[in-house]
Amino acid sequence: MYVPAGSNPAQDAPEAEDDESPGGAGPGYGGTTRGGLAAVSEWVQAARALLDRPLASYYLIAGITTLLLCLGLVMVLSTASVVDLSNGESPYRDFMVQLIGIVVGVPFLWIVSRCQPRVISAVAYPLLAVSAIGLCLVLIPGVGTNQGTHATRWIALGGPAHFQPSELAKLALAVWGADLLARKERLGMLTDWRHVLVPLLPGTSVLALLVMGGDDLGTTSILILIFLALVWVVGTPGRVFAALLILMGLVIVLLMITEPYRLERLIMYLSNSPANLNPVGPNQQSIQGKIALGSGGIFGVGVGASRVKWGWEPESTTDFIFAIFGEEFGLVGTLCITALYGGLAFAGLRIARRAPDTFSRLLAAAITTWIVGQAVVNIGAVIGVFPITGVPLPLVSQGLSSVLVTMIGLGMLMSFARREPGASQALAARASSRGGLLTLSWLHQGARRGT
Repeated sequence: MYVPAGSNPAQDAPEAEDDESPGGAGPGYGGTTRGGLAAVSEWVQAARALLDRPLASYYLIAGITTLLLCLGLVMVLSTASVVDLSNGESPYRDFMVQLIGIVVGVPFLWIVSRCQPRVISAVAYPLLAVSAIGLCLVLIPGVGTNQGTHATRWIALGGPAHFQPSELAKLALAVWGADLLARKERLGMLTDWRHVLVPLLPGTSVLALLVMGGDDLGTTSILILIFLALVWVVGTPGRVFAALLILMGLVIVLLMITEPYRLERLIMYLSNSPANLNPVGPNQQSIQGKIALGSGGIFGVGVGASRVKWGWEPESTTDFIFAIFGEEFGLVGTLCITALYGGLAFAGLRIARRAPDTFSRLLAAAITTWIVGQAVVNIGAVIGVFPITGVPLPLVSQGLSSVLVTMIGLGMLMSFARREPGASQALAARASSRGGLLTLSWLHQGARRGT
């Protein structure tokens, strides 16, 4: 090292800082802790700044929907190929049906996301009528099909495509209920709680009875969730809501114990007898689901490498696809997909809170409760928190009707997100800047050609 003449290196060198001092920037514990906390604080502030942007809800819904659809296609290909092979079909048969459903659903989602709320409210009664007619058609022998199950819930559309009217009933109830309550609020009728329930409660009951005609308790429970979300958001008095909650709970319990196979499921859920621990016995679906989740470990066995899907797990493509997902993607994968539904809940409730009108607020809350609530019920049944009810995992499970109707519902959420405070201005600014860039590009090309 070069040392100038007349200088003493020992005297000129600065004193070494104590590494153990709390304020030191060296390897001391205090400096590292403060630096880490500062980094975390900056990250949190940056995330909050992103979420505070006017179009944050819109992009969250669009991004989460895209990710869930992609994961769903991967899992349908992984699970349904086994079922198709066992039935002597092409391993891509059900995957292609799901892919076609998504391709058809994307234009619907895009169109609905650009519709005004008044256009959405205008289809409330037609949607309700179509769903009710469809539920009635399912009950006619020769029209309704059972898709290899004991319940008749589908209408054949030709080939492998089938339509399930009970899926449309969820969206119809949400739109009709929101439109009904919004109209009553404009008329000042909601000061009396009886106007909240009539005719919303009778209408929900009729839809639920028609759905139960197809022996579908899972969809009936989702209809009840939508109804409860509507009456809660509109401001029903606490004692009335508590009474409704108790009444709906009793109805679900009554429906469970009046059907032998549903009562058996409830008993298996509540009992720990040795007979219920047989992995190939009557509780096979629940036990194999837990085995699949446990076999996945932290990072999973790999995409397509599930062993439980090879005939061990009933309904592996629909009700228990989350178990196969956990086996192939592990704990990390299940936490990620759970976080996606959590992000969907955050964005949906944010849209409902910031909606400028009553109809948008009610419908955003109802759609969010329907989709996220259905995901909670499905995942809870797989991990053993809830009894098995038989509802698909939104956007992930195989099902043409489910994915189409869910995409339309998410399109409505995106429509309301585009009308949050500041969102329309941000969209206009983005469109103008994009137009300016296109103009500059055209001028640049013209200059190069000498025009």
